[in-house]
Amino acid sequence: MTRLCFSLLLGACLALAAPDVRITSGATDDQVFQRGPGGTADIALAGIASDVNGKSLETRITRNFLPVEGFDWKAAGTIRDGKWSAKLNGVPAGGPYRIEVRIAGTAETAEVVDVLVGDLWVLAGQSNMQGVGNLTDVELPHSLVHNFDMTDHWVVAEEPLHRLVDATDRVHWGRNPETKEPEKLEGEKLARYIAERKKGAGLGLPFAVEMVKRTGVPIGLISCAHGGTSMNQWSPDLKDKGGDSLYGGMIRRVQLVGGKVKGVLWYQGESEANPTAAPVFLDKFERFVAAVRADFGQPNLPFYYVQIGRHVAESNQAEWNSVQENQRKAEMSIPNSGMAASIDFALDDAIHVSTPDLKRLGRRLANLALGTTKRGPRPVSAVFGDGIVRVVFSDVNGRLAADGRISGFVIETPEGGPKPMIYKAKVDPENGSAVLLYVNGTYPKGSKLRYGLGRDPYCNLRDEADMAAPVFGPMPIQ
Repeated sequence: MTRLCFSLLLGACLALAAPDVRITSGATDDQVFQRGPGGTADIALAGIASDVNGKSLETRITRNFLPVEGFDWKAAGTIRDGKWSAKLNGVPAGGPYRIEVRIAGTAETAEVVDVLVGDLWVLAGQSNMQGVGNLTDVELPHSLVHNFDMTDHWVVAEEPLHRLVDATDRVHWGRNPETKEPEKLEGEKLARYIAERKKGAGLGLPFAVEMVKRTGVPIGLISCAHGGTSMNQWSPDLKDKGGDSLYGGMIRRVQLVGGKVKGVLWYQGESEANPTAAPVFLDKFERFVAAVRADFGQPNLPFYYVQIGRHVAESNQAEWNSVQENQRKAEMSIPNSGMAASIDFALDDAIHVSTPDLKRLGRRLANLALGTTKRGPRPVSAVFGDGIVRVVFSDVNGRLAADGRISGFVIETPEGGPKPMIYKAKVDPENGSAVLLYVNGTYPKGSKLRYGLGRDPYCNLRDEADMAAPVFGPMPIQ
């Protein structure tokens, strides 16, 4: 036998005899781990190994093929009854990491790749959070932004983030047109659905990419939204139904990724704009946030949400504005929360924010989450004198601004109807946080001010950080 043949045979024998070690739980490819207060994460792994009882186990973490400082090969436990466990404490924020496991003295390894340590954000609510923007010129993927998709798999995040039709949780499935029963799309039906989809851009990916750009910290998104859903459908009272309820499914998925998150992004309220739901919206919303924080075990969990914007429709105008006003008030009653306005955005259909403006909305939510800007214009007072209503705002970044003439303000008479009186509006030259509304004719005492009256107003007031003024009113004019 030649030396070459002997070497090949020996190599084949060694390969067949090499012990088999596998990672069965604790981490998967593309997973994002929530960092703790110290900026690090503890990662607990478990697995199996064949024919090597009593052998020592070693672990290593690399990035760009180089060992991460403090995480080169080192002992991590002993294999017992074909099973092993190991814990990697203090893994620093960053990545993508390759986590390797081997039996001491061998070269064969088990591994998970593209693991990140950073911050997890829940995406929840109805269609404008699910994402119904046109799938054109969408936010591009980023290597440090991953998504725990609705099939419970970690993947690199790309639009569309939400895909309800084959989600793990039954509550998201559509109904079979013949049986009327919930149906999970699979095989050819699923492939056709994916190939034909034209809508699906959302705000989650733009938010996450903006966060990474500003901080360098990886982001993991947990997609849980479902279009057309109400506060009743998101009720914490349905938690025990698990994946047959929106709330139960959300809780289940958060527990799967470690149980702790950085915060929640929420966009919902359109379904509450009716005579039954609107009057009780604020109470339900406050109780919902409290329940989320209690069930996550995070009493101060950041909760950032979007005030509902435009809808090209005529019905329930008063209820639509009622929900918007109560969302504005909720920011003041719910600690550690923040609201982003969307009333100035373009739409891709009668109710869904356009893809370009979803990118702007993601950046607005990033502003709130990072606290690097003020929250944006918030109305403080309206005072009439010398033919002018002077509207003062707080929390303005720089000066108030608008593209073209300022639009969106309406004076409402004591009888309750809008009166066309404002012939000019401009930012106060002496105070960039105030707007001057010039009034024509006799001003009716007891009038009130509204901004964004109706379901489809034209509003364009913002500040220099592109944080928009929210819908508000009726506000008394002093």
